[in-house]
Amino acid sequence: MKTKLFIPGLLLIILSSCSKFLDKTPDEDLTLKDVFVSRLHTEAFLTSMYAGQEWDINPVDPGNRAPWTGSSDEMEITFPGSYVHYLNNGGWNSQNILDNWQFAYQTIRKANLFLENIDLLPFQDGYTQENKNSWLGETYFLRAYDHFMLFRLYGAFPIMDRAWNTSDDFTTIKRSPVEACVDFIVKDCEKAIELLPITVSSDKLGRATKAAALALKARVLLYAASPLFNGNNDFKNFKDPDGVNLFPQSYDANKWKIAADAAKACIDACEAGGYGLYTATGNDPLQNYTNIFLQNHNKEVLWATNYQAFQHLERCSNPLSYGGYSIMSVSQQLVDAYRDTQGRDVITGYNADGSPIINSQTGYTETGFTAAAGKYWPAGVSNMYINREPRFYASVHFSGQTWKNTTIQMWYSGKDGASKNASDFSKTGYVLRKFSNPLINIVTNTGWDLKTFIYFRLGEQYLNYAEALNESQGPVEDVYTYVNAIRNRSGLPDLPAGLSKEDMRTRIWQERRIELAFEGHRYFDTRRWKIAATTNSGNLYGLNITAGSSATDASFYKRTVVEKRVFLAPRDYFWPVPQSELDKDRNLQQSMYW
Repeated sequence: MKTKLFIPGLLLIILSSCSKFLDKTPDEDLTLKDVFVSRLHTEAFLTSMYAGQEWDINPVDPGNRAPWTGSSDEMEITFPGSYVHYLNNGGWNSQNILDNWQFAYQTIRKANLFLENIDLLPFQDGYTQENKNSWLGETYFLRAYDHFMLFRLYGAFPIMDRAWNTSDDFTTIKRSPVEACVDFIVKDCEKAIELLPITVSSDKLGRATKAAALALKARVLLYAASPLFNGNNDFKNFKDPDGVNLFPQSYDANKWKIAADAAKACIDACEAGGYGLYTATGNDPLQNYTNIFLQNHNKEVLWATNYQAFQHLERCSNPLSYGGYSIMSVSQQLVDAYRDTQGRDVITGYNADGSPIINSQTGYTETGFTAAAGKYWPAGVSNMYINREPRFYASVHFSGQTWKNTTIQMWYSGKDGASKNASDFSKTGYVLRKFSNPLINIVTNTGWDLKTFIYFRLGEQYLNYAEALNESQGPVEDVYTYVNAIRNRSGLPDLPAGLSKEDMRTRIWQERRIELAFEGHRYFDTRRWKIAATTNSGNLYGLNITAGSSATDASFYKRTVVEKRVFLAPRDYFWPVPQSELDKDRNLQQSMYW
């Protein structure tokens, strides 16, 4: 029996009881027939799909769809209205969950409408088969990308391979098994790979390319091989209404080989097409890393979105006296993860009371202040911050550091401290530096530049390949080659020879934590590795922001609990489906354990 009563959000809010409305574009009073007889309107319809790809950009706003950074162990968000606090305190549920479910399916439906109607467009007005191939490739990529966004949040999800109509029976919509979901995404990527060029001209930067499709394919296969999706006993009994298993019933080691092959294919094709690891003029390790995110569309970038000036990110990550809000507060745990200049861990673990276990071989200490300046730090800073690897200085603002020719002061009475604002201040005593442009003056409102946000870059693919290859074959030569390339670019020496598979795994996990910090990976990495119950539960640490009257006041530099976080395993490894969606479709199951 068919019905029009159950219309899930995944079919897009533009579905209406008025059938004419179904045939209109999102922003014009045109029917689909009107759109797909005009090259201009057809390309505008395609471009509108890119407007929905803002998944990972803003980790702060209350309605954002990217709470990954603030709800991982990378950061605490000071702003009380941010959704991350629900995730961190266990207050999230199917009633208040972010609208990422609808958001993804809206773009997916646009993609399906495009694929079903593009043949209506005649070859005229300069429109050629080459144009059509490129547009089809972009659409397959975007459909795959938004399905992947669902995959990483929900695991098994309903595959949408066509645009549904009001006459369809929406109660037949149900989740597809994980392996079917992965296969669908991969096949869409492969269609895009066949149709798209490896690069685009400067006037089309931000459009999908073969490089982007190769990168997405490699990433989804890496996820599929990982413990969360590959033989996960916690979800072994999750079935659809017909009794079909939604998660693989056993571990398949070959998935790691498939993932490794995909990442290597991506690397080889991209490097043959002119991509490569970015290095700055002069090969300074700090600038090598800093400028990946300031030099827009540099040779390492496989896909990025153009985002105008994006002033809000700059304001949120600048200290108070620089015109910022200081609310992107880096955790002490992440600060601890950055190694010394020789690539050695300075903190090897923690005692039961949360105090650090210090690696005595490094000379690291958390007492006293340095009398001598170094290449990346001025004299007078805490000894905690000297002789650390360059990516630390490129990523984290800390007290005593120089920024825009003045000194950061985040102790309590300092110009950037908690005493200077009732709500906007760093809750950890650290603030995000990565992505910030030192040439922008927020106080005078000058120097604003075009911002981009990188979704895929070659450095990630190096680490994807190394991880998958190590899991597949152990620490063979290529694993060392690609991890060392990332380390060397940032001023660190090669890994020691003779590592075991388990030791190499630990090194790769830490390398991802540092190299990809704040780029939206850590939240999902800890889940796919099934370690989030450890990393996202318990105390998050910072410094004692309620103390300190000078740069050398030791009371400020005391490790302090910022927040006690809640992670309920295995429930919290996947998001709940919004209850409003379940109310519309009796065959759409809630995520397991919710």
